[in-house]
Amino acid sequence: MSKKENIKEEEIINEQESVQVEENQEVEVEETKEEPTAEQLVQAEKDKFLRLFAEFENYKKRTTRERIELFKTAGQELMTSLLPVVDDFERALTHIEEDKEAEELRKGVLLIYNKFYNTLEQKGLAKIETKAGDTFDAEIHEAITQIPAPSEDLKGKIIDCVEKGYKLGDKVIRYPKVVIGQ
Repeated sequence: MSKKENIKEEEIINEQESVQVEENQEVEVEETKEEPTAEQLVQAEKDKFLRLFAEFENYKKRTTRERIELFKTAGQELMTSLLPVVDDFERALTHIEEDKEAEELRKGVLLIYNKFYNTLEQKGLAKIETKAGDTFDAEIHEAITQIPAPSEDLKGKIIDCVEKGYKLGDKVIRYPKVVIGQ
């Protein structure tokens, strides 16, 4: 054998011996550790149980809140798709009022509109009231254009409401579209 091979064999033997020594030390360390008492085990299990119970309670509260929120806005998609129908009813009523001869037609359309709108209100739909002269609020209004204000007191205020806005519960499902004075 060459010297290099002898040196390699010695290194391998030394590594094996050091591994055996480390294993023996680990065994001795494990033997010197005290085993947990029954009280310590019970306390650890109690702590684990309390944490799990608190986690479960938080889960129940969160899912309850999410469910309530879901029920409040469950009909949002349907309400949003019915809003153009409400707009069409309102436009029809304004045009029928101009025609003096169609009094019976106006009464019938008004009856259907009221019944339809009352049903939507019972399900949580509410108008966002906007009038000319109200202060513009970017959080509840959508400005579609600005025009020169007819008077100084209308600068930065609503001049006209082009499309009504609606809320479903506390959530705005359509912002009112307004014209503001510049």
